[in-house]
Amino acid sequence: MSLSEMKVFNEYIMPATIETLDQMVQKFNAASRGTILLTTEGFDGDFFERSFWQSIHSAQRRVDRYAAQASVASTDLSQQKEAAVKVAGGFGPVRFEPSQLTWLRKPTAEGISVISQNLAEAIMQDQLNTAIAALRAALENNASVTYDAYSLSPSEGITQANLNNSHALFGDMSGTLLAQVMTGSVFHKLIGQNITNTNRLFNSTNVTVVEILGKSVIVTDAPALLEEGSPNADKEKVLSLAAGAAVVFDGGDMISNVQTVNGKTRIETTFQVDYTFGRGLKGYSWDETNGGKSPTDAEIATGSNWDQTATSIKHTAGVILVGDETKS
Repeated sequence: MSLSEMKVFNEYIMPATIETLDQMVQKFNAASRGTILLTTEGFDGDFFERSFWQSIHSAQRRVDRYAAQASVASTDLSQQKEAAVKVAGGFGPVRFEPSQLTWLRKPTAEGISVISQNLAEAIMQDQLNTAIAALRAALENNASVTYDAYSLSPSEGITQANLNNSHALFGDMSGTLLAQVMTGSVFHKLIGQNITNTNRLFNSTNVTVVEILGKSVIVTDAPALLEEGSPNADKEKVLSLAAGAAVVFDGGDMISNVQTVNGKTRIETTFQVDYTFGRGLKGYSWDETNGGKSPTDAEIATGSNWDQTATSIKHTAGVILVGDETKS
């Protein structure tokens, strides 16, 4: 394979990566029942804003037909704004020697397949972990949707009963919670508690989606689901989500570069990518003032940077269960 062929990688890696990512996205969205939507849709600018009409159900009142006339306070018809934020990421540089492939007589297609598959999985993992970090931050910052079994005396862990207690925070709308997000450790604890309905729906190198008791369970060891160094023990966290709880907008502006350089005993080629995606949460808006533009992982995972905009918690992303890691 000649050096000119190596430069052609840039023409083929990106279409292959985009196609691979599209396929993974479709499988994940279907298996997770649309609670975390990984989309290939993008948006311009630093933020994506949309307006919605605020609920006016509170305008309903009781009337006494025999009472004297009196003034009644008005309910204003108003709109709220939700904002999603754009996040930037990178991949590489990945370094290799073109002579390695020519020496082994490897075809160009094999190199394209290896790079595109790993790049697609890395972007999907980044999008999912960022979505989970944002959800964990927003929900745990909202006491109305947090069931904190860790703070009970004595503290409790993640159990089926406590999962049910967290769902109860949604009251008569608990049926809209379609999927739960948990680590592999928590999943196997629940299996140990005789929850054994595990029909596998989707499998990738770092994400598994299964079904437990009629609800999808996304099993992934996302860092945001385990809080280390707590006073008594580490905390485990489970998210129970409604449809559209988190939406990832693919920026569609992936930029790649392949560079071949001299100056060493063998020629080296590097491959590097910059990419962006947007992040939005159901019932919450990114705080453009506090959170700012192009946020870091720490800023995305800060609860005060996500403001509740929905009037009722039943119209937000879902609920969170916090438990003691040492308890089961």
